[in-house]
Amino acid sequence: MANSELLLGERQTLIQDRLAAHGRVIAADLADELGVSEDTIRRDLREMASAGLCRRVYGGALQLSISPSFSERVGVNVDRKEALARTSVTLIASGATIFLDAGSTNLAIARSLPAEKNLTVVTNAPAIAAALIDRSGIEVIQIGGPIDRKTGAATGAKALRDAEALRPDLYILGVCGLHPDAGITAFSFEEAEFKRFVAMNSRTVLTAVTNDKLSLAAPYAVVPLTRLNHAVLEADADETDLQELAALGVRITRAERPASRSPGRMKITIPS
Repeated sequence: MANSELLLGERQTLIQDRLAAHGRVIAADLADELGVSEDTIRRDLREMASAGLCRRVYGGALQLSISPSFSERVGVNVDRKEALARTSVTLIASGATIFLDAGSTNLAIARSLPAEKNLTVVTNAPAIAAALIDRSGIEVIQIGGPIDRKTGAATGAKALRDAEALRPDLYILGVCGLHPDAGITAFSFEEAEFKRFVAMNSRTVLTAVTNDKLSLAAPYAVVPLTRLNHAVLEADADETDLQELAALGVRITRAERPASRSPGRMKITIPS
């Protein structure tokens, strides 16, 4: 049977298989694959979401368990996150004050920070503070308040008050989704509000993003991509995603290939 002739139940079964394999689906990609309109796919996704089979987001859908806890995320795709971290730290100027917020990729960045750069690191994530506390040459400032176990960070009223005194040289922003239209997004309203506040008070904003977060939009907006100065993406990130980001003025740096795979050379693309 041709893809265009798949019945409703067969389409939704295929969509469930894609969600199980990849954690997300993009409506436009499914429409191309199945030879149907995006409206048809969006209707399928609405019905599946109503039945509790997925979570609708801008441009597609997520597996219901797509946002695991911080402790669960730390052990996933470790080699890829370390490759992003090794590239990200080369972009940090000596003597800078950086805000490093919560996230498993950002934790990998914290562990890769060289002491000789004499950095001041501000963080709202206890795991990141703990990773740096014994590192000579790095001053650590911990933002306070109740810790959200899901995000591994303080993002409430106390954290916002603490952040009011800060004007970081660089904000390394952990993202839940990076979409050309929706911008940088988060799964928590409070987390999105905190990230937005820090981003608007930082000189430069950088994010390091694993492939699974590209073209994905979580429910809450943080900032548009016009506020993002620099994105570090994986070596095998989709070229279309890179071109869309570069067209919006985001400077793109490709990370080296993960050490456990094959060696690669870092590529830098700067939009003209």
